Amino acid sequence: MNAIFYYDGQWLNENPRLTGPMDHAFWMSTMVFDGARAIKGLVPDLDAHCRRLGNSARSMMLEPTLESDELAELCQEAVRRLPREADYYIRPMYFARGGFVVPDPDTTDFVLAVYESPMPSEDGFSAAVSSYRRPARDMAPTDSKASCLYPNTQRALAEAARRGVDNAAILDANGNVAEFATANLWIAKGGTALTPACNGTFLDGVTRRRVAQLLTDAGVEVIETALTVKDLAEADEIFSTGNYGKVMPVTRFEGRGLEPGPVYRKARSLYFEFAGGTSVF
Repeated sequence: MNAIFYYDGQWLNENPRLTGPMDHAFWMSTMVFDGARAIKGLVPDLDAHCRRLGNSARSMMLEPTLESDELAELCQEAVRRLPREADYYIRPMYFARGGFVVPDPDTTDFVLAVYESPMPSEDGFSAAVSSYRRPARDMAPTDSKASCLYPNTQRALAEAARRGVDNAAILDANGNVAEFATANLWIAKGGTALTPACNGTFLDGVTRRRVAQLLTDAGVEVIETALTVKDLAEADEIFSTGNYGKVMPVTRFEGRGLEPGPVYRKARSLYFEFAGGTSVF
């Protein structure tokens, strides 16, 4: 696997071993990350991902050690050091070394991992509603992309696998649809694109915002609103936006077959047209 890492001013070709039992991040989960993509040299919205990492760090009481533009330059340098023809996941991370229960922000450390991760097939995925829910904003640091939020995602995905589907639609504390376990959720009804309104239980994804703007500019009505499981059951189309697969169709939901529809196809086409102007080479 092609991969490169940056830690403590050095470029490394092997996975660095960074933490021990006395590190705050090891036992208190004070760790944040972001995920961007390099798709054959294209790095769409890398700057937005880098800004979000800094915001996530501050939300978790960490102190970013790099300005967002410095981080973006570092990520681009990593991509340029790797073979251009492959697809990569770009994962910068901040974590705390010191503190007791509350982390010491002065001990914030940084590491970058960029590793080969092929784009998933455009064939899409199946999904079902999960029994697990997203926490409310006063229950967890939901305004950050923090590692401590992911055990529930892991449980939802394991539950989905046991049910024979690929992904899980997760509800919020009020019983409305929040997102998929690994991406933001969209439906289409009568040619209109609808997505759950951000209510503090899930992140307003970078790709979500980009697709919403691209569709709006192209004349497609985009509505951010509360969605229910009934809305999913009656949708003409269901699709996702997220960093890993960008724009992906749902082909089966709770046993009901779905076809990739015109709103999904428009969203995907517009997104990759936009991405084509973001080369680092």
